[in-house]
Amino acid sequence: EVQLVESGGGLVQAGGSLRLSCAASGFTFDDYAIGWFRQAPGKEREGVSCISNSDGTTYYADSVKGRFTISSDNAKNTVYLQMNSLKPEDTAVYYCGVGYSGSYYYLTARDFGSWGQGTQVTVSS
Repeated sequence: EVQLVESGGGLVQAGGSLRLSCAASGFTFDDYAIGWFRQAPGKEREGVSCISNSDGTTYYADSVKGRFTISSDNAKNTVYLQMNSLKPEDTAVYYCGVGYSGSYYYLTARDFGSWGQGTQVTVSS
């Protein structure tokens, strides 16, 4: 059974940092991309970043470029999202998903699946 478990969310002041983790199991980790998405109340799920676990290529939404860094530890089947210089508009539930589609680099939610339960990130002003 494919399973993703997110952790690391919390409450932080604007300008602060958090590191999210996505622990994966039940599939061949190296064969897939993992993406981070976020969803604020009343809004659609938005792509944040993804990484190809086969070659380490990374992709970012324009809104987080230069502030967020995605990385992967293939030995631990875990993907991380380091979030720096956080802003109130980064507040959302953050989810990770498996990129089952070959076009995962467009960071569109329909190209991902097996979502985790999410972790709340709240940035206060």
